[in-house]
Formats: sequence, structure tokens, C-alpha cells
Amino acid sequence: MNAANKRILIVGGVAGGATCAARARRLCETCEIVVFERGPHVSFANCGLPYFVGDVIESEANLLVASPDLFQHRFNIEVHTETEVTRIDRQARVIEVRDLKTGATREESYDALVLATGAQPIRPPLPGIDLSGIYGLRNIPDSRKIKAAIEHASRALIVGGGFIGLEMAENLVGLGLDVTLLELADQVMPPLDPEMAGYAAERLTANGVKLILGEAVEAFEQLPEGGLSVRTSKGATLSTDLVILGIGVRPDAALARDAGLELGELGGIRVDPYQRTSDEAIWAVGDVVEVKNRISGQWQLVPLAGPANRQGRVAATAILHQFACQEIGTQPPLDFEGVLGTAVCGVFGLTVACTGVNEKQLQRSGMDFEKVYLHPGHHASYFPGARPIHIKLLFAKADGRIFGAQAVGELDVTRVIDVIATAMMQGASVFDLEDLELCYAPQFGAAKDPVNMAGMVAANHLRGDLQLADWDALGSTAALLVDVRSDAEYAGGHIPDAQNIPLESLRDRLHELPRTREIWLICGVGQRAYYAYRLLEQNGLQVKVLSGGMQTHQARMRTVGQL
Repeated sequence: MNAANKRILIVGGVAGGATCAARARRLCETCEIVVFERGPHVSFANCGLPYFVGDVIESEANLLVASPDLFQHRFNIEVHTETEVTRIDRQARVIEVRDLKTGATREESYDALVLATGAQPIRPPLPGIDLSGIYGLRNIPDSRKIKAAIEHASRALIVGGGFIGLEMAENLVGLGLDVTLLELADQVMPPLDPEMAGYAAERLTANGVKLILGEAVEAFEQLPEGGLSVRTSKGATLSTDLVILGIGVRPDAALARDAGLELGELGGIRVDPYQRTSDEAIWAVGDVVEVKNRISGQWQLVPLAGPANRQGRVAATAILHQFACQEIGTQPPLDFEGVLGTAVCGVFGLTVACTGVNEKQLQRSGMDFEKVYLHPGHHASYFPGARPIHIKLLFAKADGRIFGAQAVGELDVTRVIDVIATAMMQGASVFDLEDLELCYAPQFGAAKDPVNMAGMVAANHLRGDLQLADWDALGSTAALLVDVRSDAEYAGGHIPDAQNIPLESLRDRLHELPRTREIWLICGVGQRAYYAYRLLEQNGLQVKVLSGGMQTHQARMRTVGQL
């Protein structure tokens, strides 16, 4: 087959579809490439929408990544906005297209079809869900409606504590609104484990957001004087001027389903490593597809721009490869091997980031894992302005392969997670992390970078140089808990029943410690407890360390409301 004059039709723009179109043109100058977009904009920065609502991004034009004119004049790609694809005839290889402005329909033939139909905000069938004043946020027209509503509002209710919910909370508070955030789960930020998400919850409440966890919306009602009344699953009634639904999204796969393409259990389109669907002439990219998790191997939905862009490149490459090859079975040079789910969110100056799988997912998958906590400064402690980064690292007990990482802090958090994510993409272990050579100057990092430190703590454990106590067993253990912080630190707050023996006096007080009873050590963040561990272990005592010290203990207590 020759690629000359082949026709590639792409349904949907934004990240996946627009990237696929541009890549296809770079690979084939003679192909006819046409994009159909249901909305008014073919390529826009939907990740910036909360900040446009909050007037951080002042101009709507700044959200427009590329216009139809740019696609036409720079890439010779034809773009039809406000145009809906309503049907696929796979046998004839044609699609039915409707112009949303005129209502006129027509058919368009294809040699290759790419579905980038994205996802739709979840809007559950609750009583009153269609009342005015209840909004989703998925595109620029949505943001315009919310901005108009804010002009006459003083109170806002956000339903959902994920990325969009947290970003909207920050931006609405910035506009002077009284904000309540309602989340069905017992934590915000579902990709994180509860003790790590607690840092974000604390920052939200510190900035005036009323946080209601473990509660769902049951119904909406219009108030006679204006505004909305919201009834919750625990019988509470909340009054608000507007509601933002940030419950999540689901794949917009109706077109694919109606065409008989294979869908997965999660409702997304199933594709092979080259983004090809169950039809050899149809590909799919972006939020509409299911993807394999690189760690657990399970199918999941990951509505993120980064994977969508990569999938668009892979699909375009595969299409042109198929055009050029006589045998469809020949493998294209690019493939998509799955996702780690690397993501980041900002909330009132706090950065929350993660990669890989969390502890909850590992438990559900039955994978044998270990975890460590640490709380290093983002740069050398002696240089002014060092801020802590709270890190949780998850790894395999057998060989130290990295399963996931979560980090929270004010500075340099994304670098830590990006480095670990890069290592994970190469199949690295915690032993590799401790050996990484990273930039160091006191204003930028430390001689032992936080990433190195995470690897060192985990590697010490796997080598047998550091035995870890189980935080979950703290309330039931028969071990003696020894706090090796100073007298003043201990007096400022400690775990009940913990005995205080400062590290500096530990050698002189060895005789006070039992040799037939296990000893669990704790300090501020874990470092002094490790020093104490090495001392006691070499003196023949049975010792373990509570990873991350009192900082981790406080994070865990915060999640169960005991702080």
C-alpha cells in the first residue's frame, strides 16, 4: 500500500486528536487529514480551565493552543468545529457527520479513522441535577458559564475532592467565595493514600474551605429566594449559590459502542499497543481509551494530557506504517506500553504529586510490597528557606522494584516525583535511586538528594540494615516504644506509652532496655531512630523503626481525626 492520497479522519481534537493530526502530517505530506470537533475549539488547554475561572489566566485566548486556521495554513489539515460524527459504517469505511450550526448531514469516507472523543463529566441522575446553577467543567464554554454565575454568587459547593475539585476550591476562594467541598470518600485526592492526602486536606481547611468527607449528595432543590439547597447522605442540608461537579469523568465511547468496537469493563475503548481498536482501520486515543497500568498490569482510565499526547503520536505512526506496509501484522516503530499515572496538583501553595500505584491498589492487587516515609528538606538545611517534602515510597519486598511514590510539599516536589517516575519507566529499583547522580548546590538540593534518601532508606531495609515496624500494628503491639528525641521535643507531644531516651544518652542507658522484648524506635522524621537502631542492633537488642517518625504519626492521626 502507498500512503499517497490516503484519507485520515480524526474525531475529536484537544490533546490526543490534535497531536495525532499534526504527527500524521509530519509523516505524510500527501495524505488528506481532516479533524471533526463537536465543540467550538479544536485544541485548547483544558487543564488551565480552573485558573481561567479564577482569573489567574486572564485571557480566554491564552487557553487556545491552536486554531482551525493554524491547522489549515501551517499543516494543511482541514478542521471542522461544531461538527458531530454521529455514526460509523465500518464495512463501507464512512462516517456520518452533522453540522451542528445548520443541522445538515453528510458522509465522509476514510482509509484510517481515529477516535479521540474524550470523556464526559459524570453527572449522576440525582433529583434536581438539571437545575440551573449546577455546572461541570470540561471545556471553555463551561468555564464561561461558571464565570458568569460567580458574578452573582457568594457561596459555592464543590462536589468531588479530586484534581478539579481542589483546583476549583483554590480559585473560588481566591475570588472571595465561601467554599464548601463535599467528597464521598474519607479523603481528598484519591490517587494518594489517606495519610499523604491529609496534608492537602489540612491546607484546604487552613485557607477557609469547609471540608466534608465521607458524605455524598442525595438531591438538589431550588430555593425560593434563589440559590440551591443540597441534601447529603447523612441528612445535612447545605445552601449554596452554585455547584461545581468534580466527581470525575467517564469515556465518551458511545460512537465506538454503536459501531461494535470492543470496549473494556471500565467503559473505555480497548486498543492494542499501537492504539488500534478491534477494527484494523480504526484507532483510538486519549480519555476515551482504557490503558494498562505499567505496575499492576490492570486496565484503568487515566484522563491526563501527557498520555493522550503520546497516544496520538503512536496512533499516527502506526497508521502511516500500516499504509506503507503490505502486511498489517508488521510492527510499527512506536508503541504505547501503558501508564504510571504520574500526576500533580497545586492547592494553596502546596504541591501534591504521585506516580505509580498507591498502597490501596497494591493491597487490592495482592502484590507483596513494603513502604518507607521520609521528610527531607527540599534543599540543604543550612541554606535559608529549606522546606520539607513529605515522601512515601512503595517498592517490592523481593527485589526493590519501585511500585509508586507520593510527595507533598511547597517546593521541588515535582522534580522528586519526575525523577522517580523516570526511574520507574526504566524498571529501576530502590538500589538505583540511592545511586542516582543528581544536581547539587545548596540552594537547589542536598548532597544526599531527597530521591537518593528515599532509595537509601528502602535499600537499607532490604539489605537487612534497617528493620521497619508496622505502623498499622502500633495500637496492638507488645513492643516497647522508645522515643529518642530530646526531652523538650518529647514533652511537646509524643505517642502514648512511649518511653523517652534521647539518642545522645542511649549508650549510657542500654541497661534500661529489655533484651527479650522487641523495641520500636521513633524520632522526629526517622533519622535519629535509624542511628539508634544501628546502635541497639549491634548490642544484640531486638529493634525496629517506625518509618518517618512523629511526622508520619501526625499525618496518620490527622486522617482519622485524632489531631
